[in-house]
Amino acid sequence: MNELDQKLTATFDGKVLRKDLLHRIKKGTNVPTFVLEFLLARFCASDDQAEMDSGMEAVLASLQDNYVKPDEANAAQSKVATKGKHRFIDKVHVRYVEKEKRHWASLENFNSQRIAIGEKFYRDNDRLLEGGIWAEVTLAHNAIEEDDYAFYIEDLRPIQISRFDFDRYCEGRTQFTRDEWIAAILRTVGLEPTKLSKRVQMHFIARLAALVEPNYNYIELGPRGTGKSYFFSEFSPYATLISGGQATKSALFYNNARRKVGLVGFWDTVAFDEVGGIKVKDPDTIQIMKDFMANGRFSRGAEVIADASLSFVGNFDLSISQVVNSVEHDLFQPLPAEFDLAIMDRFAAYIPGWEMPKNSSEFLTSSYGFITDYLAEAFHYQFKHTNRYEEVSKRIRLGKSVEGRDEKGIKKTVCAFLKILHPTGSPTDEEFEEYIAYAVECRRRVKEQMNKRKPDDEFARIDLSFLNTQGQEVVVYCPESKDAPATQQPLRRQLNEKLAPERDVAAEAIQKPRVPESAVGVESTAPIVAPVLVTDELVERHFTIMYGDVGHSYESIIGPYLRGAKTVVIEDPYIRLQHQIQNFVRFCECVLKAGTVKKINLITGYDDNMQLADIAEKLEELKQSLLEMDVELEVKLNPNIHDREIRLDNGWIIKIGRGLDFYQKPGGWFEVGANDLTLRKCLETKVDIFRA
Repeated sequence: MNELDQKLTATFDGKVLRKDLLHRIKKGTNVPTFVLEFLLARFCASDDQAEMDSGMEAVLASLQDNYVKPDEANAAQSKVATKGKHRFIDKVHVRYVEKEKRHWASLENFNSQRIAIGEKFYRDNDRLLEGGIWAEVTLAHNAIEEDDYAFYIEDLRPIQISRFDFDRYCEGRTQFTRDEWIAAILRTVGLEPTKLSKRVQMHFIARLAALVEPNYNYIELGPRGTGKSYFFSEFSPYATLISGGQATKSALFYNNARRKVGLVGFWDTVAFDEVGGIKVKDPDTIQIMKDFMANGRFSRGAEVIADASLSFVGNFDLSISQVVNSVEHDLFQPLPAEFDLAIMDRFAAYIPGWEMPKNSSEFLTSSYGFITDYLAEAFHYQFKHTNRYEEVSKRIRLGKSVEGRDEKGIKKTVCAFLKILHPTGSPTDEEFEEYIAYAVECRRRVKEQMNKRKPDDEFARIDLSFLNTQGQEVVVYCPESKDAPATQQPLRRQLNEKLAPERDVAAEAIQKPRVPESAVGVESTAPIVAPVLVTDELVERHFTIMYGDVGHSYESIIGPYLRGAKTVVIEDPYIRLQHQIQNFVRFCECVLKAGTVKKINLITGYDDNMQLADIAEKLEELKQSLLEMDVELEVKLNPNIHDREIRLDNGWIIKIGRGLDFYQKPGGWFEVGANDLTLRKCLETKVDIFRA
């Protein structure tokens, strides 16, 4: 054993094991590392070679007897039926079947979707319902022929350590230098630090950030085979990895039908593998994701607060050198079209995956490291119970180019490094500046790509910097783009109507009549006649309100087109909740100001009888107040309505993608914009105004 091995075994006796043992049994099994090491820790947590050899035999025997390969499912079922019961190591899922009003369990490799399970198991382990957990599970055979199931779960024990002492963990950390601790962590994930450069070591530590820092969002794009998704599928039982195609609103955030929080409420980290393949059919999913990434909360019929971090990993198949020197391409190229600048701006860091080595046995360690589950518990404890943000804020000094989201992202990255490398105590000034420089670089990489995409100067302040202990300003660059003019000083494209959202529709709705396109460039022999301008002529408008925009109200959007209208029909399925009905009241006030409208027809939807009664009561109050203004309100409820549009009997139709509900909820009811909607920040939505 080398010196670090001796230190680890002496300080963390029973919490470390030799990592080459894992490599010997890992091949040929589709079992996560933390599961295998759980078994190794049970039998092989020793430095005695004889004990390790016998322990290895016990682990292999346990896997042979208890782990079912997918093609052995029928034999496993037969074993349970013959013996009456058998213990398995497998990933267990539980689903609720609404029609039957009961829960059913399934094992990934047992090939049965109807395994009965007692309430206490999924009540005590709620992650069974959201992604499933690896466990030692005892299945028993049900001999009662009248029952509609053949197997039931008799016992279930999640594969994770039963007790974790954070104080003991911190006490052990004090026995190591910072660099020794980095080596111990890298060896824990199976890597030999002496084979890696200091910079690559920092990249691997950064991959762990989402496991210790709540509401931390980062992206890593790079070549295939560099282990980008390993930490979320193999390292921690508190992280879940999903493919892009599974990114639905109800699964990720909130299921309205079941009134239940999705994955973000059950896991410390939700990682998106192959992020370029994400397909979003419902734009609300992206909007909710933006809200959640911004502050860890969102509203979907209910206000939901969760701590989960989001990690986005994917492949990058283009030449990095060519991309950074291209005026047309950027390093966000693989992202789906739905990931707009608002999503990108919420990434705290962009890890350069192209600098990571390909998976190879030459980088694997044969030295000691922590039992993976032990380190995962340490990270989980800090994720839930420690906050280093104030400590970082007091110590860090950032340059003038660092703006709001830059500052938050940089600080949270530094917080993550402190939790991983300094769970107790503080780093030296030199170490702290090293973390700041890395965090600033990763945030700058995000901002540089946004600056290339944005046709104006919103993200032009890319020279992010910090002040060192001597008070000197240090500007941090990304090594791949430092000498690339196309990235450092991107060309600005000319704005056109499709790229530029309209900012003041009321002022611009009245314009000159359009000149027919056929007249452009055609030379005429007719005498020149001064054009007669028809003032106050309304024109069709098609524009996008961008996320975070202000200056939009119902009056500025719709007001000019109400001229001469007597009847207004509004179809909007979401005039249900308190704030949505308040928005409708504001809309009615806008209509009243036109002075000509005599009737408003509202067609909206509802969810259940209780909500229906609540809607009716509020709308009846509005109806009576409108009658006093000599305006009739007629309300029709249609549970099947989906489209949103406003029809005026003067021939104009206004379609707002989000209906009336396109305002963000204010941070507090005593801030600017809480009452005046022209000062309220908006959600992103399209607006189309045209004649019928």
